[in-house]
Amino acid sequence: MASTHGAAEQAQVLVASNRGPVSYQIDEEGSLHARRGGGGLVSGLSAIGSDADSVWVCAALGAGDREAVRRADGALLPAADTGGQRVRMLDIDATVHAEAYNDIANSVLWFVHHMLYQTPMEPVFDARFRRQWASYRAYNQAFAEALAEEAAEGAAVLIQDYHLALAPRMLRELRPDLRIGHFSHTPWAPPDYFRLLPDDIAAELLGGILGADRAAFLTQRWADAFTACCQVVLGPDAAAGTRIGVHGLGADADFLRGRAHQDDVAERMTALREEIGPGPDGSARRAIVRVDRTELSKNIVRGLLAYRQLLDDHPEWREKVVHVAFAYPSRQDLAVYREYTAEVRRVADDINGRYGTAGWTPVVLHVKDDFARSLAAYRLADVALVNPIRDGMNLVAKEVPVVSDAGCALVLSREAGAYEELGGDAIVVNPYDIGGTADALHAALSLPVAERAERSKRLAAAATALPPTRWFLDQLDALRG
Repeated sequence: MASTHGAAEQAQVLVASNRGPVSYQIDEEGSLHARRGGGGLVSGLSAIGSDADSVWVCAALGAGDREAVRRADGALLPAADTGGQRVRMLDIDATVHAEAYNDIANSVLWFVHHMLYQTPMEPVFDARFRRQWASYRAYNQAFAEALAEEAAEGAAVLIQDYHLALAPRMLRELRPDLRIGHFSHTPWAPPDYFRLLPDDIAAELLGGILGADRAAFLTQRWADAFTACCQVVLGPDAAAGTRIGVHGLGADADFLRGRAHQDDVAERMTALREEIGPGPDGSARRAIVRVDRTELSKNIVRGLLAYRQLLDDHPEWREKVVHVAFAYPSRQDLAVYREYTAEVRRVADDINGRYGTAGWTPVVLHVKDDFARSLAAYRLADVALVNPIRDGMNLVAKEVPVVSDAGCALVLSREAGAYEELGGDAIVVNPYDIGGTADALHAALSLPVAERAERSKRLAAAATALPPTRWFLDQLDALRG
């Protein structure tokens, strides 16, 4: 397939992801304003650099993005907007994108891999699902065609995540000369749960990823689950032609430590300390910190229930500890997420109403996203609570020990991917066990200061062993190798 930009401009390295490194907003005068993305994924994938040999293919996610694509008129986005990277943004039909992204990727594939279904009532794979699946297929096809157009002969293509599970096979059919990798940022479901999917859909998903030369995962556990699914669904040798790799994404220590000591973070720390307040004897209260999106797998409600259990079981902690809970709304266009966010608020209010005093608010809950405030909470955390039901990695577990001023204890779910790297120095919990998590919080609060600091130091070292840029380049090197 010929490129729209000419052979001389075709890329040697390509990245594909639903969300790209830039987004656009339209102001009242009709002017477009570009905003660079953040987070570990953007940091890692940005290692492709800004030279003419690389292109990032992503979807237009809003009206501003779509207008930017229209004004670009088939060209790559302006380098001034994208940090110098060459970006091709795809204006996929809005209905197709909504069905692919919300109805399939986030309401089916996410639920399967995080094992979130309440199976007496869901899932229901009916005719409506089949129509939505057709959109998911069309969405993946659009990416495959764009990558085929932009890629030079023998180029390396790294396709990201569950949104684009079919794209490797589709791209292979268009461009057999390419070296194709796929990386999964979620867990991978074990075979028995994966087979909730209709048999043909399960086979299509696995076959899509197996179109890659190399399929990579955040932990060995998820890689092994994928291989097991291939063997059960497709046959014992189905994955023989695809290399399987593991790359555990780490925290970006230099960025985090630098950003965490800027003035706006210091201002947020002052405000948080005022909200936490002093204990009855005037000493500083302890802070149990969590920072999450209100995403079903993050297990925020059970974390709050465990904190309530702590206050019941260990009344000596009353008025001496505050649970600083940042629960930033996520996927609020889906009813189940709106309901979950409301339940988080309800439980927090219940705890405050039941135990709070004139001088003590047991739960300090914030639901408006504020990265500077998150970093402030990281810095003052005595305990970090990271208790997901299931998580591909969980960068919060890695970021808090890196940023913490005095060292913090980490209470960590054994179902987080980060458990494989951090479990030895964390206090590990079964995320469903409220009493066990309450006991873990008590143990974490009771750690001697010296032991807490030493554990935190080892956690930070493990958390930064594979920073985002290295994580990406290791994948690229392995694909090329």
